[in-house]
Amino acid sequence: MIEDRRDFFQRLRQLDSRRQQAFMAALCERLQPNYMLFAENSGDGNPTGLRAILDLVWERLAVKEAHIDFDRQADKLAELEPAAGDDSFGARRALDAVVALSALLDTLRGDAPDAVFEVSRVSRGGVRAFIELTEGEDDAERLGELVRRHPLMADELDFQEAVLEAVEGPFDRESLKALRRLGRNEGVSNLGLSAD
Repeated sequence: MIEDRRDFFQRLRQLDSRRQQAFMAALCERLQPNYMLFAENSGDGNPTGLRAILDLVWERLAVKEAHIDFDRQADKLAELEPAAGDDSFGARRALDAVVALSALLDTLRGDAPDAVFEVSRVSRGGVRAFIELTEGEDDAERLGELVRRHPLMADELDFQEAVLEAVEGPFDRESLKALRRLGRNEGVSNLGLSAD
């Protein structure tokens, strides 16, 4: 399994920057429902604002010449973070969505070579935290094994592999639309939750 992960990260590293950005955008799509659920349940946050920023990312991926002020978008995104004092599980998963999108914006604003790994890690980390919360295992070794074997983690790894395979293939407007649909995952987040 570890060798498979090394191969996965090597393949991610070999992608050109636009394909890495498309990979991150698909993962950000899948994190969106967590933010939406947090906003619905807490009254905090702005899912429409987050959606608008991610839509601009997809526009830039589809039209390289699109002139979008991603510095301004990064400022807007910072305002969408959950309140600093909110340490609830929902707020932390909503923050994951913001952090992942922020890392993606960093690549559009300049050089951020490790952003693609950060977004992959943030998405996996949220799944791990959800498993820890729902399974209630205190023993670290047993918990580690539980996380590795958990269907949600298997789904997360399979999803990231499917996205990577997609961005390694043809890269045109139609394939970007298909990638976006894949990322939306029929409205189901990486935690298996839906805002519908």
